[in-house]
Amino acid sequence: MEANNEIIVFHDVSKIYSIGENEVRALSHASMSIRKGEFVSIIGPSGSGKSTMMNIIGCLDVCDEGDYYLNGQSIKEYSETELARIRNRQIGFIFQNFNLIGNLTAEENVELPLIYQRAGKAERKELVDNALSRVGLTSRKSHKPSELSGGQQQRVAVARALVTRPSIFLADEPTGNLDSATGKEIMGLFHELHEQGNTIVLITHDPTVASQASRSIRIFDGEVTE
Repeated sequence: MEANNEIIVFHDVSKIYSIGENEVRALSHASMSIRKGEFVSIIGPSGSGKSTMMNIIGCLDVCDEGDYYLNGQSIKEYSETELARIRNRQIGFIFQNFNLIGNLTAEENVELPLIYQRAGKAERKELVDNALSRVGLTSRKSHKPSELSGGQQQRVAVARALVTRPSIFLADEPTGNLDSATGKEIMGLFHELHEQGNTIVLITHDPTVASQASRSIRIFDGEVTE
């Protein structure tokens, strides 16, 4: 597969679920590509196949038909262990509900992926301080999630995604639980990350959020159009 600066390539990808005797195609012959350094939104209503698409991009699930190439290599060629390593090192996940651990401080939440990577203590401290500084949360690093606003919790989640220096940021409805002013702040943060050369894939049902990306991929009933 020719990489051609394309970091994500779907080629005729289908995902089929059996519900009783019925087959449901959550994705149906989806083809699309995303280049390195692009800021792309994937937009569709609830039940359109967005989450399935995100799970495949993030190597949390595999397709039933077709091929998914990540950095020029077919995902089918990876073992489960290698896929776990890709999730930990190449993809920075940012979720709607933040997915922070309540009894850990902001600093400790951000440090967690580095502990999984077995990074040394000094390196962890430097990377965590840098990530929290980039999202403007240095002064709140000792606070637990319950002591932070929704916007600050999402900034911690962005810092946690940032800290492993991934090649792709995968954001699932990142402004979904935030008020509009805080949502704008978080989108501003994504624009900064994009300007720094990062690849961002943002999943949303909101046309206003989707329109802020450089390009939108639409999904409806499992079918993908640009």
